Amino acid sequence: MSNPAALTHLPAWQALTAHFSAMQHTHLRDLFAADPRRGERLNAEGAGLYLDYSKHRVTDETLGLLLNLARETGVEAKRDAMLAGEKINVTEGRAVLHTALRAPRGAAVMVDGRNVVPDVHEVLARMATFADSVRAGQWLGFTGKPIRNIVNIGIGGSDLGPVMAYEALKHYAQRNLTLRFVSNVDGTDLAEKVRDLNPEETLVIVSSKTFTTQETMANAGSARAWLLAALGDEAAVARHFVAVSTNADAVGKFGIDTANMFGFWDWVGGRYSMDSAIGLSLMLAIGPDGFRELLAGFHEMDEHFRTAPLEANLPVLMGVLGVWYNNFFGSETVAILPYDQYLSHFSAYLQQLDMESNGKHVTLGGSVTDYQTGPVIWGQPGTNGQHAFYQLIHQGTKLIPCDFIGFARTLNPMPVPGGLTHHDLLMANVFAQTEALAFGKTLDAVLAEGIDPALAPHRVFDGNRPTSTLLADQLTPRILGALIALYEHKVFVQGAIWDINPFDQWGVELGKVLAGKIVPELGSEGEPQLAHDSSTNALIRWYREKRA
Repeated sequence: MSNPAALTHLPAWQALTAHFSAMQHTHLRDLFAADPRRGERLNAEGAGLYLDYSKHRVTDETLGLLLNLARETGVEAKRDAMLAGEKINVTEGRAVLHTALRAPRGAAVMVDGRNVVPDVHEVLARMATFADSVRAGQWLGFTGKPIRNIVNIGIGGSDLGPVMAYEALKHYAQRNLTLRFVSNVDGTDLAEKVRDLNPEETLVIVSSKTFTTQETMANAGSARAWLLAALGDEAAVARHFVAVSTNADAVGKFGIDTANMFGFWDWVGGRYSMDSAIGLSLMLAIGPDGFRELLAGFHEMDEHFRTAPLEANLPVLMGVLGVWYNNFFGSETVAILPYDQYLSHFSAYLQQLDMESNGKHVTLGGSVTDYQTGPVIWGQPGTNGQHAFYQLIHQGTKLIPCDFIGFARTLNPMPVPGGLTHHDLLMANVFAQTEALAFGKTLDAVLAEGIDPALAPHRVFDGNRPTSTLLADQLTPRILGALIALYEHKVFVQGAIWDINPFDQWGVELGKVLAGKIVPELGSEGEPQLAHDSSTNALIRWYREKRA
């Protein structure tokens, strides 16, 4: 699409606008009554995932118009350009090839005339050799003890992906290894994570592409001091620290042996990097074979996204449905509700993936959008969320589309009286919640139960609240990879339609720059001149006074 500002003037957008006027008050009760087989028709499968999208406020006509919008905005061409290694990250002049991180050995993905797949597999092989030595107790610390604890220090994509995936796949982890993740520059994070660890048995992974990230390097420096306070010899750093970085000079100056530096490339964005060397902590936990299974799941969804027709393409369907609510119904948030405790960090991971990618208001051509872009992403595992915020989703004044995620089989079967299991109870809630959100409960139904008419309105559920339900057989490394890739590509589809760049993040820069100016102003010595606004100046003066 050559004129980004023209999105709302496209024929497909105009057709959707007219269609919305006719559709906006249509109730899911009526849609299901008119089509008894709706739930059997409106579903799709790919890469081991089953998507039920029948409980959305759409008709076949709606879906056709949404897919027309995807075609008119060039989603397919933009997808193919990304997968071919074209530099679609135009504001940074970079290719976008996180999909190359999971390409099988022997594949060819070209960047500037070079096949990057052999480079990817060379790093994976080095990671596997290192992980095997640590897991087998062969990698010894400075005093000759094997590693029992692993501390990953990173922030953003260098933390959210690894910690989410570790928690998700903990069932498959080697349990004699303790993993901790440090990200917050608040010293409490590091202090609490290492408080009960023995430095002689601890390996620290410092994850920073440039090895200059302020929070990560502050934590790494403090972890280094913690180690040396116990071991007393600078030579110990090389046995207890490794780096995921591309800055060999800075890594070496820190005291890390650059032979134990694992790199990645500028065509890997931070929030798309957990399947690169950034996932070293995860590979240490679940082993190289488990990590390869994760990559296989990513690749399977990549291939589904690349080859499936739009009408049966999971990322495309989820992407256009999100545009329908975001841009036509005016919905501003999406709730991600995984019904599996292992996915307790999944919503937080998707917050960065989605909101850092599509939280933009300027098109690729530099125009300010006249339409909404990325939604607010939030959520919590079920059934905990049911006792926290579901009240607002069911009976509040906001329309909140929800993604429910569940599995046919649990990794921890536990019986309950009556011949059922904990997992049966869990999944019953998945199906019940989507049913209740879709169909609600009318005033007549409430009164028929004999409820006092004065109280009856409080018992009414309007319903017509849209949900997607994603199901898989069981949470495995392969399925987790497919699930993550599904959301990666959904985010891409929406960014392509909105004609924004999902692969930069200039919005995080200004705060970093200003923090760099304020840091030296916080010291009480010298009382440096303050030249901020009156509010910021007053806050800094208050802090300096109390700090002293």
